[in-house]
Amino acid sequence: MQSKLSHLNVIETLEKNYMPYSMSVIVSRALPEIDGLKPSHRKLLYTMFKMGLLKGSKTKSANIVGQTMRLNPHGDGAIYETMVRLTRGNEALLHPLIDSKGNFGKNYSKEMAYAAPRYTEAKLEEICEELFKDIQKNTVDFVPNYDNTMDEPKLLPTTFPNILVNPNVGIAVGMASSICSFNLQEVCEATIEFLKDENAPIGQYLKAPDFSSGGELILNKSELETIYDTGKGSFYLRGKYRYDKQNNCIEIYEIPYTTTIEAIIEKIIDLVKSGRIKEIHDIRDETDKEGLKITLDLKRNTDAEHLMNRLYKLTTLQDTFSCNFNILIHGNPMVLGVKQIIKEWTLFRVDCIKRQLTFDIYQKQQRLHLLNGLEKILLDIDKAVKIVKDTKKDKEVVPNLMKGFEVDKVQAEFIADIKLRNFNQEYILNKTKDIKTLEREIKSLDATLKSESKINKVIIKELEEVAKKYGKPRKTEIIEEKLIEVVTEELFIEDYSLKLFLTNENYLKKISLASLRSSNNGHKLKDDDFIVQEIDGTNKSDVLLFSNKHTVYKVRCYELEDKKASSLGDYLKNLLNLADDEKIIYIAATEDYQGHMLFFYESGKCAKITMESYKTKTNRKQLANAYSNESKLVHLELIKEDKELVAISSIQKVLVFHTSQIPIKTTKNSIGIQVLKAKNNSTLSKIKALEDITFTDVTYYRGNIPAIGTFLKKEDLLEKEPTNLSFI
Repeated sequence: MQSKLSHLNVIETLEKNYMPYSMSVIVSRALPEIDGLKPSHRKLLYTMFKMGLLKGSKTKSANIVGQTMRLNPHGDGAIYETMVRLTRGNEALLHPLIDSKGNFGKNYSKEMAYAAPRYTEAKLEEICEELFKDIQKNTVDFVPNYDNTMDEPKLLPTTFPNILVNPNVGIAVGMASSICSFNLQEVCEATIEFLKDENAPIGQYLKAPDFSSGGELILNKSELETIYDTGKGSFYLRGKYRYDKQNNCIEIYEIPYTTTIEAIIEKIIDLVKSGRIKEIHDIRDETDKEGLKITLDLKRNTDAEHLMNRLYKLTTLQDTFSCNFNILIHGNPMVLGVKQIIKEWTLFRVDCIKRQLTFDIYQKQQRLHLLNGLEKILLDIDKAVKIVKDTKKDKEVVPNLMKGFEVDKVQAEFIADIKLRNFNQEYILNKTKDIKTLEREIKSLDATLKSESKINKVIIKELEEVAKKYGKPRKTEIIEEKLIEVVTEELFIEDYSLKLFLTNENYLKKISLASLRSSNNGHKLKDDDFIVQEIDGTNKSDVLLFSNKHTVYKVRCYELEDKKASSLGDYLKNLLNLADDEKIIYIAATEDYQGHMLFFYESGKCAKITMESYKTKTNRKQLANAYSNESKLVHLELIKEDKELVAISSIQKVLVFHTSQIPIKTTKNSIGIQVLKAKNNSTLSKIKALEDITFTDVTYYRGNIPAIGTFLKKEDLLEKEPTNLSFI
């Protein structure tokens, strides 16, 4: 009963506390709205607008932060951090919204910290005029601030799709948003074409995302179309560099928007230390007032282009931007494609213009109404003066004017407020001559308000003006994916010949031939340990390690550290995370997976498995059922070509046979076919290479499989030879 109650309490607590919190984060903090701003951005910009910082001179950032707290009751640190990102100095936005003076850090660096707000100054950028245009004309809704002392706008009536022009990233509860930036001119052009025809191909005008950090965007048209259609997908950004031949160095001067100088430098240093990159002599961060610069000093005869291709692959010099166009539309989070975002923005902008037109019409109608009343007294100015003069009480002036000229209270108030010196024909005629102009303007505004096409023309005109005034050339260069060199892992691997040694105690040594030649002291081994297998390979080989538990482990040779003969080597139990009773019994090296694995069992059977069966498309490190478990394994080996082998039974029966007689299997755990038949419960005990045994007459032992074999002749009896496999 108690647990049931506690269960109900948890649900109740979640509903009461967690759900409102989640909604608050989603709606009031993390996700941008159709004007392209999060609440924190909007509150800050509106505060600066009310402070007169659109036209005035700069003021201390501390002053702005303090004033913003009237709308945004968070700590000054959070407000200032929001402000920093919007500044020209930080370089995070294609079109900064705040003109700044002082150190505001850099978006591309973690360590270049911004100065305290008491040292920096700011004002609104000129482009903010487009964000606040006609805001005083009831274009958007206003709501009370958190303590009901002032009003703030729910949205800003931006005259261009700011949601697509500046990037936005936010993490809410259970959802996130990641919106890349696009070129302002391209966005305006695409929106104009959409307003002309909703079926216009947006991608034809909106070429690709554009970032303040520049760099290069690798264009995958199908992936970009997916982003445009669904609002989800990803694309690659890469840095730009130039090669200074005279000083033999590479200068990286633009990096992807998603990374930092420090992340790139740290990764390159790690690559140099680990030996994966050997061409770099020194690396320096030379970023200064002129802009970003990372300098790589190169060793002699280094191919700069080849090195950069490797760095693109191994570092964040080439990085992914993942798109998730999650936007709040009327308070509801929605993931929208680019065309849908433009459509939602146009609906929002149409509503703003309708409200502005309604406001203007109302204002002009009010003015016209007053002037119509003024026009009536033009017929008899003396009468108006007489009414005012003859009225004994001040409060009766307006009612008497209403009766005398048949005007309403508002008109009478306006007439009564005219100064005595202005009760002349010239003044009244000058005022009333605007009546016809106002009537024409009201008629024109009303016609626009009632016509969708005319409203669209207004929006198009505004977009054209914005594009002309604030448009800039693209910063991020577009490169077709097909022009990019495909960089494979193999390009990074230094290739050289080597030997691999497996010991009885399960140590593995990878030693280059150069190191072996220079070694004079022989192999260092643990006491009572000995080498059971020695094979040739290259640094690009895959190494297959077969265990006594019917499992094969795969390791790429370049992943193993180069050892010297004087070292013990890698302990395979730790390297492969083997079970306590598991042991590696055989190793094979291959680059092309050509040839076959032979597995001989105590039952006399042999399975000939193609090496292709051990090849995997994914980088799997472990394959179960590497060979059959139906009978005890006696011998296994890799053969590149078929050859003659010698099978020896437990009762000294011998069979010389050719491996071409064994049919090939593709199933790894196949038991294979019978090679040596049993006699008197005999079993297969050894497999030897023909060249390792001396027979007086080899033909005497040859036979087709399966066969019982022939007893060894006395003269062919050999001394017991040490086996080369620890499990035999």
